[in-house]
Amino acid sequence: MAFVVGVPAIAGKAPAAQKNATCSQGKGFASFMGMKAVKNTPKFAYAAEEERSLFTVVDAQTAAGGETVAEATTMKVKVAVNGFGRIGRNFVRCLEGRKQTNLELVAINDTGGAKLSAHLLKYDSILGRFDADVKYVDDGAISVNGKTIKVVSTRDPTTLPWKELGVEIVIESTGVFIDGPGAGKHIAAGAKKVVITAPAKGSDIPTYVVGVNHKDYNPSTDHIVSNASCTTNCLAPFVKVLDEKFKIIKGTMTTTHSYTGDQRLLDASHRDLRRARAAAMNIVPTSTGAAKAVALVLPNLKGKLNGLALRVPTPNVSIVDLVVQVEKKTFADEVNAALREAANTDLKGVLVVSDEPLVSCDFRCTDQSSTIDASLTMVMGDDMVKVIAWYDNEWGYSQRVVDLAEIVAQSM
Repeated sequence: MAFVVGVPAIAGKAPAAQKNATCSQGKGFASFMGMKAVKNTPKFAYAAEEERSLFTVVDAQTAAGGETVAEATTMKVKVAVNGFGRIGRNFVRCLEGRKQTNLELVAINDTGGAKLSAHLLKYDSILGRFDADVKYVDDGAISVNGKTIKVVSTRDPTTLPWKELGVEIVIESTGVFIDGPGAGKHIAAGAKKVVITAPAKGSDIPTYVVGVNHKDYNPSTDHIVSNASCTTNCLAPFVKVLDEKFKIIKGTMTTTHSYTGDQRLLDASHRDLRRARAAAMNIVPTSTGAAKAVALVLPNLKGKLNGLALRVPTPNVSIVDLVVQVEKKTFADEVNAALREAANTDLKGVLVVSDEPLVSCDFRCTDQSSTIDASLTMVMGDDMVKVIAWYDNEWGYSQRVVDLAEIVAQSM
């Protein structure tokens, strides 16, 4: 199957805008975020020979109008979403925003049913109204821009109609079926591949962070894969740069993370006594496996990183604070230069560097996994490095889910 990538902008013309905006913003992010490399549009390579422009896509998603680039005709890989929560709905918006894709969404499984799925896809407190024609068709279907999507509501994945619908890839976004036996139920139901939108349980499921180790994907053996966590997707790209350039000895990470659905609106029962407390009223320290999970995609860092999370009363956008001891003596400008180089080469579209004095809301709906805040980079002595990076823990992560699904689809 041919692998379709984004259409490059015509020389001398601005990128064509897409009519169905998927994430509400007032400006294109290249200009809004104060990126130094705006003129050289960052690209992320899905494959070694083919690239697409992430900034072109994000500007298209946020522009008010313009012509839509025609999508190439090709046989598409049928995709289903299991669990239509924050990541499931963000995934659909991100997928809809792609000018060209190998993926075709044909089904959603969510216990809320079709009417709720349509409503929450169209109206979103963080993303704003979905500028697409979203309709409730009946109790078994919704439509997006005229395309009918089957909706089922079952808690047992083995009974899902994946074989009947020809589903090849399942986006497992319930947060429940994250081990081999659980995610394997989708395979039993007829799917060929499963992408888990969370850290997987068990060493039998490989973890991939797009831009870091996605080239290791083996289609002949990797039938269930994990896209790691949003924080690992932010952390791993720039940790990779720091380790390659300066050699990390050890370090710690703190993510100041927006509250999530796993917390309580008011004090209530929870297995984690801190997360049992009201999310919108407290700074809630809690655990995160993000730092240790970096070793799953960068094995040479096993045992060298650890960290924790501080959940704060904001609904979206988070920030990672990494402090590492390095072997090679360095200084702040050299660290930033290394990160800029990576952002303009191997990690285009995944990593970006900002020079503007911005705050969390300014990073809402950024496509990149990680935005380095260059003004906050510090070096103590000459071997203790501090790097701060912003990330949209929903939208940016969901873009990488689409990317990983595209990589899986490429081999089908």
